[in-house]
Amino acid sequence: SQVSLEEESQNPPAVGHWKPLMPSKGDKEEPEGGCQDAGGVHEGQSTEQLNVSRLRSSSVEIREKGSEFLRDELHKAQKELKLKDKECERLSKVREQLEQELEELTASLFEEAHKMVREANTKQAAAEKQLREARGKIDMLQAEVTALKTLVITSTPSSPNRELHPQLQSPSKGGFRKGHGRNKSTSSAMVSAASQNVAPEPVSRECREVDSILFAEFQAWKESPTLDKSCSFLDRIYREDVGPCLDFTKQELSELVRVAVEQNTLTIEPVAFQTVPVGKVAAEECGGPKKCALSGLPRTCKHRIMLGDSGNYYYISPSCRARITAVCNFFTYIRYIQQGLVRQDVELMYWEVMRLRREMSLAKLGFYPSEM
Repeated sequence: SQVSLEEESQNPPAVGHWKPLMPSKGDKEEPEGGCQDAGGVHEGQSTEQLNVSRLRSSSVEIREKGSEFLRDELHKAQKELKLKDKECERLSKVREQLEQELEELTASLFEEAHKMVREANTKQAAAEKQLREARGKIDMLQAEVTALKTLVITSTPSSPNRELHPQLQSPSKGGFRKGHGRNKSTSSAMVSAASQNVAPEPVSRECREVDSILFAEFQAWKESPTLDKSCSFLDRIYREDVGPCLDFTKQELSELVRVAVEQNTLTIEPVAFQTVPVGKVAAEECGGPKKCALSGLPRTCKHRIMLGDSGNYYYISPSCRARITAVCNFFTYIRYIQQGLVRQDVELMYWEVMRLRREMSLAKLGFYPSEM
């Protein structure tokens, strides 16, 4: 278009041939005036062309600047887009990692929950089993307590009831029985008193006087009964009665016997009641029917003892049996007091303890019933 305009400017139209497209009314054809108009039109066209060229150059300049600006903006947008892509990629990796960790955590939590449920079920089953066993033991202990209360009411160490305890009958009256006759130290509290030939003298014929020191020690022990020998009451009895009474020639075996009596695990069995083969007896027992294991002296042994559940038996002479039985009687009675099975006046309980101490002293000095 610019070329065509330049050609038109170089070849101006002939003067006098230009006619207006729409002549106004009253206008007359004037050749001279037309020439003048043609010259003005040519100058206006030249100015218009200059203006157009200027506009075109400015538009090109604006277009170039706009394209350059758009390119810069495009580069910036592309950079931002790349950064966004990297950020999206990083966030997607983080999301995948978090999802994986969440799955692992969920799996571990479910596994831990199942494990805890299994352990809880196992513990519940064990607790229910222990509860059933405990209830059975409670029922058994209640029955034993009832029986012991009946025993204490009807039979005391000072006056045992022979009808309730046929094992207290003397061998000459009761005769021998087949099988094993086992007398635990807990039930041997009435053996010595039951086997006496002479009936005890009535209380009214004895002259007794309470020792204030011994009675005060017993009262203090009675307030909080215990088997701990560190208290003054038991410490005195250990020193004056229990220790000397269980002090035999065989010191090591004597210590074992003392521990068994304290722990209530000593068993005394009559030898005549046993039907154990001779070879086994000879292999497991210490001493023999003609030798005492505690004193080491040749004596006729009618009983033997077993310490706990060791299975080893020791023959003992009647004198050693009387000493052990006297100590067992004492411990049995104070255990009854500790368990609340003796419901007597404090002074009566004190005199019973003194009587048991006297039996230990007599047994230590060698006095024992002939039926032992």
